[in-house]
Amino acid sequence: MEEPASLNGELLLRPVRGGNSFEETVQRLLQTVRLGLVGPGERLPAERELATMLAVSRDTVREAIASLSDAGYLVSRRGRYGGTFVSEVLPTHIPGTHPDEALAPARDLSPESIEDTLTLREILEVGAARQSAGRALTPGQRELLWLSLVEANAASGEEYRRLDSRFHLMIGELAGSASLTPLIADVRMRVNELLDSIPSLGPNITHSNTQHEQIAIAILTGRPDAAAQAMSEHLAGTALLLRGFLE
Repeated sequence: MEEPASLNGELLLRPVRGGNSFEETVQRLLQTVRLGLVGPGERLPAERELATMLAVSRDTVREAIASLSDAGYLVSRRGRYGGTFVSEVLPTHIPGTHPDEALAPARDLSPESIEDTLTLREILEVGAARQSAGRALTPGQRELLWLSLVEANAASGEEYRRLDSRFHLMIGELAGSASLTPLIADVRMRVNELLDSIPSLGPNITHSNTQHEQIAIAILTGRPDAAAQAMSEHLAGTALLLRGFLE
């Protein structure tokens, strides 16, 4: 059985598909950065490694990195300890627009758009939890799931969103479908943009952490129905807050 990607940003760095290799490479790198799978100040894999991981040419990787560097997401450094690093401070406006035009409002906050995002998330993540719990996980997979849980539940402040996203992506990874993780990443970005529009509530974070543990334990003990139920309840809590604040 294939081991999952580690927790160092490799979850989304998989072979691209179709004829838009540059655009998809940019998308994968941008999702990796904006979801915090490689955090501010951390280094991306070398160009050669990225080209292998994404199954594209080094020229494509180089062009994608240059584009994201111009946009302010990445920084290239030379020398013995050089490489490509995530910017310490990520852009808060759309490149080419006035700084007052923030990224967050770009998401359509209409009730129809919110419901579409929440419905898609329910379909993808509940299914991922059920599928993951029904598989015979290797010791390495079990360890990575538990580590992602521990790190998410210990996080606070700005780190919480990043490590919470990583926990959910790891569950998608364990489902065993290479096509699923990018889909979950896309809907997670949509959810995060919605969450950016409402206040962070301490009791909700505490409750979410408890639910995270219930989901992980159900997966690790091989109980698909319990994993799906725990994930559904977890997502329902977030949905209630989003509907309450935004609709």
